[in-house]
Amino acid sequence: MTFSICVHETYEDDDGEEHDRFGVAVTTRLPGVGTLCPFVSENGAVATQSLVNVDLGRRGIQYVDDGLAVEDALEALLNADEGASNRQLHGVDRDGKFTFSGEDCKDWYGHTSGDRYTVAGNLLTGESVIEATAAAYADSRDDTPLAERLIDALAAGHAEGGDKREELRVQSAAVRVATTEERELEPFYDDLRVDATLEPIADLRETFDLAREGYETALEKYEDAYEEDDIDAGEE
Repeated sequence: MTFSICVHETYEDDDGEEHDRFGVAVTTRLPGVGTLCPFVSENGAVATQSLVNVDLGRRGIQYVDDGLAVEDALEALLNADEGASNRQLHGVDRDGKFTFSGEDCKDWYGHTSGDRYTVAGNLLTGESVIEATAAAYADSRDDTPLAERLIDALAAGHAEGGDKREELRVQSAAVRVATTEERELEPFYDDLRVDATLEPIADLRETFDLAREGYETALEKYEDAYEEDDIDAGEE
């Protein structure tokens, strides 16, 4: 059930300081995918799917946060998982990436990777789903929010057919982004879920657009309050 993308980027903030950011986006023809599959921190991004073992994602990102390379972290977890042949697991950290699709995942299943990103999916209409997802991300421009570009990547895969189980109408999607940059107000659009809908990508896109509008409005109204740590400042 599912296709997802994990990415790592570096960028400069307004002061010219370099930072890392990580993102993961996922969609499936079941409700609540955002509660099960995507995991992200300022050190990495991981997606766990197929016959989902949430611990692979939760512990995987914890191990990366503790300083273990993503390849070593996820490989170790799979080696200890008796159901590994039914899992898909992939992710990135600052220095590497990891992809795994167990031999008992359901067709079509597979994964791909590129420059600091990984994509995987199962129960898809075909390989073109993950190829389109990867290509859309690889061709994106980093002058727009990463969350927006990850949603665009999901949209590209969805347009290729996505999850093939058309009899399952209730779907979901999620996007999560984390960065090493310290910000007065974390963007509301960096952690979004649409848990039960008939149009997961369109609804996630609308949620993103509204969250960005809300973030920009809050910054405009309360920027002084956040800087001074005084809510009354926003009312002056």
